[in-house]
Amino acid sequence: MTYIITTPCVDVQDQSCVEVCPVDCIYFDEGEDRMLYIQPDECIDCGACEPACPVTAIFAEDDVPAEEQAYVAINVEWFDDKAGTRAKVDALKPA
Repeated sequence: MTYIITTPCVDVQDQSCVEVCPVDCIYFDEGEDRMLYIQPDECIDCGACEPACPVTAIFAEDDVPAEEQAYVAINVEWFDDKAGTRAKVDALKPA
């Protein structure tokens, strides 16, 4: 299991989660991305990021709400196809 960042992070990017992550597995490209992404292969499932998020955007993978399920794949895909992932985020939550 890993943690997933969802819609409330889009255009917020508070980064409180980054500050508490003990393995630095939360990424984004400043000026390019509208949200943050958790690298599932690096996440140790500690859960420190979840309560640190001020907009309740982070969920354990098994607890992602049904309406946010697209973000499970989005968090994984960003590490292989940033442009494609950015387009998916834009489609889900237009700027």
